[in-house]
Amino acid sequence: MVDTTPLRADSSASDHATTEQAAAFIQRWADVQLTDATELSVSQTFVIELCDLLGVLRPLANAAQDYQFERPITFINSDGSTQPGRIDCYKKGAFVWESKKLRSLRVGSKRFDSALIEAHGQAQSYARALAVSEGRPPFLIVADVGNVIELYAEFSKAVPPTRLFLTRATTAFAWPTWPCLRCASACARFGWTPKASTPPASARVTREVAAHLATLATAMERSGHRADHVAADLTRCLFSMFAEDVELLPKGSFLGLLQNPPRRARHLAQMLRALWMDMDRGGFSSALAQQVLRFNGKLFKHGTSDGYSLLLNAEQIDLLITAAKSNWREVEPAIFGTLLERALAPTERHALGAHYTPRAYVERLVLPTVIEPLRTDWANTQAATLLLVAESDQLHGKGNSKAAESKLAEAVATVRQFLHQLCNTRVLDPACGSGNFCM
Repeated sequence: MVDTTPLRADSSASDHATTEQAAAFIQRWADVQLTDATELSVSQTFVIELCDLLGVLRPLANAAQDYQFERPITFINSDGSTQPGRIDCYKKGAFVWESKKLRSLRVGSKRFDSALIEAHGQAQSYARALAVSEGRPPFLIVADVGNVIELYAEFSKAVPPTRLFLTRATTAFAWPTWPCLRCASACARFGWTPKASTPPASARVTREVAAHLATLATAMERSGHRADHVAADLTRCLFSMFAEDVELLPKGSFLGLLQNPPRRARHLAQMLRALWMDMDRGGFSSALAQQVLRFNGKLFKHGTSDGYSLLLNAEQIDLLITAAKSNWREVEPAIFGTLLERALAPTERHALGAHYTPRAYVERLVLPTVIEPLRTDWANTQAATLLLVAESDQLHGKGNSKAAESKLAEAVATVRQFLHQLCNTRVLDPACGSGNFCM
């Protein structure tokens, strides 16, 4: 008899017992695609047994509707009309679960992958339909029971809940690999425990960098530098760190300049001034001894003015080096806005309208007006492309290779047409040049 005793996520059971129970669970569900059971019954029974395996509570209907099967939601259409819907399984603040039973499709085939993509889109629509007061769960789970489970994550939980889940939290769990999963780690990954809501690396990196910069800014002001000069100098430093990490500057070049011995405290200010003036013009940089791109705008203008590049002591340079060693691909752009606001005198800030706008406020405008329409167009493009690819496969199966190739070429053209549209999209930045509304 198969052991179905629930295993707690914090269980002290041996690794052998954990693996044994997981293996029994896998074996029990491996042939589910061959059964005639409905998608609904298969999905709910699977989730219940998975909860038992992970040692967490099962979904249960309740007045709050915060953890249950067939959670009702209301879709609001663009014309103001509404229609009802139901989420296969929902846990508030944790996940939206969408199950499929694709028994007629070969795992790994284009039609199978297309069906999973459609299920992912369906799960996203459920997440967007949730009331703002509920917040947005960090995980979408798309499951073809007995074959694969895909996890998608979006951790910002911004309001309104319109942002899409595009980042896979892990690679898809293929069924044969399940015995290797620890129940506790699987529990966190699937969103039943608080660990699942841990923010991505970008939040951690941003906090660390912000702490270093706050310490550095305070130290520079205590050295006698004006607050607006400190903010402007650090903004140029920050942009340079970001530029080298995305390789707009030669990789590692700015960090190398900061670390270049000897007498760096005495010469660094002059070297940074030279680099930033070269970045403003573009061309050969004497500071880096190589070509640099031209960075237009006003950030690197007025290179001969006072306070353009400040003299730092050894301790302050070390703090700058520590910040430069961070992965600036993962740093939130909000840091730039914060420093920009600090750099401007109150009267000048008011004249420019350059009060820093928090990301959440910006997203309230930009997501529904710019991002969502583009995402919708991309979703339509994906659907049309997948249909053309499926038609191409059918024609290949019938031996009509020429027509199949024509359909495939049409699919490629559809994607290229969207790419052309995306590249030619222009967005008004209403922030009077301060950059706070740039996305």
